[in-house]
Amino acid sequence: MADDGSAQGSNWPLPKFYFTVKLGSQDNTVSFQEISGLETETQAIEYRHGDSKQFSTIKMPGIAKTGNVTLKKGVFVKDNNFFKWYDAIKMNTIKRETVTIQLLDEKGSPTMTWTLTNAWPTKISSPDMKSDANEVAVETLELAHEGLTIANA
Repeated sequence: MADDGSAQGSNWPLPKFYFTVKLGSQDNTVSFQEISGLETETQAIEYRHGDSKQFSTIKMPGIAKTGNVTLKKGVFVKDNNFFKWYDAIKMNTIKRETVTIQLLDEKGSPTMTWTLTNAWPTKISSPDMKSDANEVAVETLELAHEGLTIANA
């Protein structure tokens, strides 16, 4: 029997700790520690017409809704690009970017790609500071977006 990778013992789930992020038109990737909120949801519309013989509603797909995506990364000296992006937000003037998140395999090749359309920063959280902490300073960037697409490589 040929080993085509479909046997249960030879096909493994992907680990989630090897990924890259590209923010907009930047050619280089930005290193992040954690990403959360890659989700989309379709709200249900309930409907029942008055002469329906069934005394219950039917559910139909309604408006699609996406949540904000949260990205966390270490704070580096003289790296305030997120604050520059956030400061560019003025009334009705937002610098929207395409954000690409790729899950990589053991060779560094992309296996899955999440693309956020028209993303912009809604919130930046600086790290909390404690005099007795033994941790890296981590800042949080929260992005709103207008669509999430997923593609397999």
